[in-house]
Amino acid sequence: MFIDNIIGIFSQDLAIDLGTANTLIYVKDKGIVSNEPSVVAVHIDSRGEKKILSVGKDAKKMLGRTPGNIQAIRPMKDGVIADFEVVEAMLKYFIRKIHNRKTLVRPRIIIAVPSGITAVERRAVRESAEAAGARVVYLIEEPVAAAIGAGLPITEAAGNMIVDIGGGTTEVAVISMSGIVYAKSIRVGGDKIDDSIIQYVKKKYNLLIGDRTAELIKMTIGTAYPTEEISTMNIKGRDLLSGIPKIVEITSAEIYEAISEPVSQIVDAVKTTLEKIPPELSSDIVDRGIALAGGGALLKNIDILIRENTELPVIIADDPLTCVVRGAGMALDELNILKDIVLEN
Repeated sequence: MFIDNIIGIFSQDLAIDLGTANTLIYVKDKGIVSNEPSVVAVHIDSRGEKKILSVGKDAKKMLGRTPGNIQAIRPMKDGVIADFEVVEAMLKYFIRKIHNRKTLVRPRIIIAVPSGITAVERRAVRESAEAAGARVVYLIEEPVAAAIGAGLPITEAAGNMIVDIGGGTTEVAVISMSGIVYAKSIRVGGDKIDDSIIQYVKKKYNLLIGDRTAELIKMTIGTAYPTEEISTMNIKGRDLLSGIPKIVEITSAEIYEAISEPVSQIVDAVKTTLEKIPPELSSDIVDRGIALAGGGALLKNIDILIRENTELPVIIADDPLTCVVRGAGMALDELNILKDIVLEN
């Protein structure tokens, strides 16, 4: 106990949003100290053993640009761990970076996980964090963390609806009295939208583009709802017929068409959730509206699309990309008050 207390003095408690696209870290009393892509570059030797070369921004630059024995890996897929060993190495890197590379550090960590996560997936997250050096690991469901980060009064006896659109999953939940009344988690998010753009460009222009280009297209001219003003963008890729690199001009109207299917799935999840909740909570949501969080909330006109389909007020949270990690950090700061929302083993 004495040793644990001594270690605790030198450790800073962390809240982690272990996302498919980005990993964000919040340190108690300091706020968000790290926001880096969930990408790890590894060297694979002849025996198949992995050696970590770089993590985060530096590793993302290598996506699609590495020789055969080096791989840029995204170890999270659809909001859950796809490569246990690499996630452990990634967490270890972030923990040491925040603690100035000290090895005698065992912080308390709270990690946001999708609401639809299985017990096996939950255990994998917990064990990865413990192996990376956590003293105690708490888990919090992403929609709850997002709602706290968005400033929703989740402890009240009233309905609060949150839609958290992440890289791998979209979490839709109605929360009342610190608990989830109904939640729907679909494995559709920013990655599926990017993939839809890749497939559209491939089919229409016989042009092969990479994930980074697709993400840039989405962020620059992507729109979830048609507008009178049409934007254009030049994109570079490889011609599938000639094999030669070429440039194509693409419009926002085309991207609207390209991403309509995954965006419709998000809208359907919102409508399903509204159909499943008690009428008393429905009346609360008519008054309070729907809050959007996550990086997907930054997709142009996504709020208009959901408003048109539900006829309810839709509000985009302040700094939606960081809602989950800020909410998890607040839960860690107020663990005595919010202990009921933390997931058990």
